[in-house]
Amino acid sequence: MSRPISSRVKSLEPFLAMEVMERAFEMEREGEHVLHLEIGEPDFDPPRAAVAACVRALEQGETHYTDSRGLAELREAIASDTRRRFGAEVSADRVLVANGTSTAMLLVFSLLLEPGDEVVLGTPWYPCYPNFIRYCGGRIVPVPLDPTGGYQLDPDAVRRALTPRTRAIVVNSPANPTGAIQSRETMAGLAELGIPLVSDEIYDGIVYDGARVTSALEVSEDAFVLDGFSKRYAMTGFRLGYVIAPAWALRPLQIMHQNLFLSANRFVQHAGVAALEHGAESLSRALPVYARRRQLLVDGLRALGLRIPELPRGAFYVLADASPLGARCTDSRWLAFEILERARVGVTPGVDFGAAGEGKLRFCYAVSEETIAQALDRLRDALPAIVGRPS
Repeated sequence: MSRPISSRVKSLEPFLAMEVMERAFEMEREGEHVLHLEIGEPDFDPPRAAVAACVRALEQGETHYTDSRGLAELREAIASDTRRRFGAEVSADRVLVANGTSTAMLLVFSLLLEPGDEVVLGTPWYPCYPNFIRYCGGRIVPVPLDPTGGYQLDPDAVRRALTPRTRAIVVNSPANPTGAIQSRETMAGLAELGIPLVSDEIYDGIVYDGARVTSALEVSEDAFVLDGFSKRYAMTGFRLGYVIAPAWALRPLQIMHQNLFLSANRFVQHAGVAALEHGAESLSRALPVYARRRQLLVDGLRALGLRIPELPRGAFYVLADASPLGARCTDSRWLAFEILERARVGVTPGVDFGAAGEGKLRFCYAVSEETIAQALDRLRDALPAIVGRPS
């Protein structure tokens, strides 16, 4: 028997990176060997100290609720870490810890949006942004990002997109899927527009060639910074994130968190404290490895005929233009699933990142160099048949 489904749930689009991964899992259960470049999950181990802290907390009975805002020890550690990375004055009272950065994001958009309110997004964008905004009743106002200009979110273009219903400007730096880093000038220009910035900084620290991230906290007192432990510390399965919010927003965020989620997992929060105290060495070891993988993947994709204007400056993704391969390749969803079925390589369709991503594919290089080399070999063998060219 069918039952009615709410309009807010119907507004959600499938997360295509997950759709590809889940189909790949089916293929693996059938005996296929799939190479996973579709999902943004580091292949490094979490900091040993974080794992040990989590185990120790479980063994010592740290299995109960915490303050809905998070353990005081963790909130203090997050504030201290933020001051160290950015020089921004942040107190623990402005931190709310959640089960993952996505949970924190949902709370922030729930706080800011009434039905019909607008949020400005640079496109290509992380797929969950528009879905969360629509779920909260908001409307997306896209602003295209120019790849030849480093995918900067132009403050003048954003200004032209503002209306009386604009409630937030979303910034993602370093960015998924482009690896772009917004300049300090760009961040300051966006802050001057007087609209709250919702700044996703989950990939801060994963940067190359001397790049530095400017946090929204450095340029605005009315910013919401989303961050967490999944990417820097390879702790995706721990599901631990947080938001640093303006003082006026903490109480309503806390009330929502009390009702919807109660608190983040207590024993995982202890792992977060340990990661902040001892995880810098793990990240420093990972960065040169990521840089080598980035170059290997970009060189290989260019040799296959995909267009990549410049090396990504941060995160661990390459957004490659597949349209030079042939007219059919402008359908990125079709192309990604053809590659999965024929080459047994998982990649993300560019349309997952909005209309500006159509005709492109996102590849994740948070995998071994051997996996990247194998994936390039499989693509070299399979692409001629997929795109209808002689091998």
